[in-house]
Amino acid sequence: MTIVVAAGIIERDHRILATRRKKGSHLELHWEFPGGKLEAHESPEECLARELREELGVTVAPGRILDVVFHRYPESSVLLLFYECTLTDGEPRALDCDAFRWVPRAELPSLEWAPADLEFVAKLAADTPIVPGERPLSQR
Repeated sequence: MTIVVAAGIIERDHRILATRRKKGSHLELHWEFPGGKLEAHESPEECLARELREELGVTVAPGRILDVVFHRYPESSVLLLFYECTLTDGEPRALDCDAFRWVPRAELPSLEWAPADLEFVAKLAADTPIVPGERPLSQR
C-alpha cells in the first residue's frame, strides 16, 4: 500500500521550517517537513492547510510542487509531494509535533531526518535547482 503525503516547504530569512515527530510515533523524533497523509476527500493543498493548522497552528498558502519522492519502507511505501508554501497567518507552535526549528539550508543534513525526506534535504542543502534550468529556491 502506498500512502500519499503532502509536505510544506516554508522558508523565512533563508531558513527552512522543520518539525520533529513525537515520541512513540512511527519514526519517532526524526525530523521532517510539516504536513501529513491525504485523507480520501481532500486534495494535497487541502491536506497541507489542515495538517499545518493542526500540527503548528498556522495558515499557509500552498504553491507549486517542488519535488515528488517515492520511498519504500519495510511496512509500507510513501509518495511525498513537496509543496512550496507561504505562511499567511500565525507563528508556528508545536501543537502536534515534538518540536519545530527554522534551519539554515546548509545545516539541514545535520538533523536526523525521516529516510523518505533525505533526497529532498540534500537538494535543499546544496541549493541546487529543483527543476533543471531554474534558479535555486533561495534565489527566487
